[in-house]
Amino acid sequence: MKRMLVASLIITTLSLAVAIASIVQAYNQISTEAAEGEITEGESIMKIGLSRIGSGLAIGLAGLGAGIGLGTASAAAIGAVTEKPEMFGRTMIYVVFTEAIAIYGLVIALLLWLG
Repeated sequence: MKRMLVASLIITTLSLAVAIASIVQAYNQISTEAAEGEITEGESIMKIGLSRIGSGLAIGLAGLGAGIGLGTASAAAIGAVTEKPEMFGRTMIYVVFTEAIAIYGLVIALLLWLG
């Protein structure tokens, strides 16, 4: 149990480090574009920054939710298939629907990033 706790803390810390690094990179990119004059009049630095942070949150939270859902659904699917092998197709649908949440988060993140 202690190993799993340590492993989850390490993964969480690495994920947080990646998120912070991406926010710093987005801020540097925005400040560079502002210094070079590439940002048009209609776009403000705040609008670009918030869209980049929003896209990061969209993909991050969707991935987190999909990961939690996949863990729960997969464990239940394995238990159901062990007892009744003919339930395999039905349980795989649950797992696929849970994974689709991450894809929806990716689409929203891309729309925010490019829009």
